Amino acid sequence: MHRYTAEFSRDGNGPYRLLRGFGDPLVGRFVKSLSEPESSQRERFLRILSGVKGTEFGQEHKLNNVKSLEDFRAAVPIRDHHGLLPWLKRTAEGHRSVLTQERVSMLLETSGTTGTPKHLPVTKSWAKSVSEAQSLWVMAMVRDCEAITKGKALTVVSAAQHSISPGGIPIGSNTGRMHQSQPWWLRLRYPIPSSVFSLSPPELRQYVLLRFALQSQISSITTANPSTILLLCRRLKEWREELSQDLADGTLRCGPAKYLSQSQRRRLQWWVRKRTPPTDWAPAALWPLAQVNCWMGGPASYFVDLLPNALGGDIPIREVGVTASEGYFAIPLGWDWGGGVLWAEGHVLEFIDADENVRWCWELEYGKQYRMVITTEAGLYRYDLKDVIEVVGFCERMPVIRFVGKAGRYLNSTGEKVTEQQVALAFRDATRQRSVSPVGFTARMIMAEIPYIELLVEGGDGSLASDFDEALKNINLEYRDKRSSFRIGSPTLRRASAGTFLRFREQRAASGAPEGQIKDPIIAINENEWNRVLLADKGI
Repeated sequence: MHRYTAEFSRDGNGPYRLLRGFGDPLVGRFVKSLSEPESSQRERFLRILSGVKGTEFGQEHKLNNVKSLEDFRAAVPIRDHHGLLPWLKRTAEGHRSVLTQERVSMLLETSGTTGTPKHLPVTKSWAKSVSEAQSLWVMAMVRDCEAITKGKALTVVSAAQHSISPGGIPIGSNTGRMHQSQPWWLRLRYPIPSSVFSLSPPELRQYVLLRFALQSQISSITTANPSTILLLCRRLKEWREELSQDLADGTLRCGPAKYLSQSQRRRLQWWVRKRTPPTDWAPAALWPLAQVNCWMGGPASYFVDLLPNALGGDIPIREVGVTASEGYFAIPLGWDWGGGVLWAEGHVLEFIDADENVRWCWELEYGKQYRMVITTEAGLYRYDLKDVIEVVGFCERMPVIRFVGKAGRYLNSTGEKVTEQQVALAFRDATRQRSVSPVGFTARMIMAEIPYIELLVEGGDGSLASDFDEALKNINLEYRDKRSSFRIGSPTLRRASAGTFLRFREQRAASGAPEGQIKDPIIAINENEWNRVLLADKGI
């Protein structure tokens, strides 16, 4: 069993000592929670309970009679988003005291690979909990890498606000909200004017973002999906002539920037600086890049492996943690951490095991996988995230977890249950020895007389299917058994047209999905998902 240590001594580099000094009360509470997870969770629950009593939800579930976590578990069933939707809709319509007594300041729009956008409430206390978790992550990051404080922080986010709910509540992204809520002295390190993240269409936003980044000294890049960084690396090469012209002239007029309105260009031009165009367009050569921060677990692992080649150097990559628009759940505190330690001071956390038993965080076992259920200050009570996590160790008594994937998202024909993560790992292993890595891929199960996996791949040759097959056999023993007994046939490969997965991202963004949260379609579990990728393949 791996044991992790949360090191927050008062010694270290100057920027870390400054953050550590201001964060002393927070660090104290956090460190105490690591050794006392049960009392920490019970105290957090009582604070959340005080905000739900007297609400419509509280009255319907008779929460005035609830005194403990056990009472709460008995009174409130586990629900997914659909189950909580009646209260969420009333909140979006502007009704008060529906889920929480606190004022709902905005709604976060989020969606996975499929489905209509979800609108999740934000309250002041919830935002504070998320901010504190992020502060601990930043503190540990600065402790380990002072160089990131020497330049600008390129953070790729979605718009903080893009519409209004029927009840007059602003709707936007969590990444944009967090970006704007940072203290002024931290926002000074951002090289991109905040209005850039509201530009549309995506290619215009990406071009303008890169134009401003190229006139700055970038020491870190942070975004959720590693595929977003890969996309920006491709865009740098695609637009090098246009960007060179704009840099040399000190303008914002070439490439997609020609579609800026007069008022947009006038507002942005104030920030534009003239620079000598680079000769090497790899990010490692363009900037004093000390670190990249993104998701590294689950299906993201394949794309993380592509980053060194795309960046043009072996830039250190750091996990941003187990996070979602619903909250911040686990914080990685070191380079060598195989996951993040649970943030028990943020939300009440429950976990469903393989036998559908519900456990508290202090009841988790090393090496086991669980589905995560959360209760937050923003009105998500016993909310099934459908995120599967694995316990990879402990920090004091608190579990350290890593994200595995979404529950229910797997390819299955005869009981093999090939997960998104397994598909991503097999594809990574199949392409590891190749000089050219495919841009993107999607897998689906063909239910024929002898079922088989079909791969839609942008880039790559026919032999990739057999390499993928061998790699998947090594990862999923049930798949290997069924392949050897001919109950599952050999995978096939279908070549996607150039730009398929870029078009997929753009179509998802155009349909309302926050760009920073668009996940690559590792697997398609039904025809609708598969057809969505095929439309991108055909350029429709």
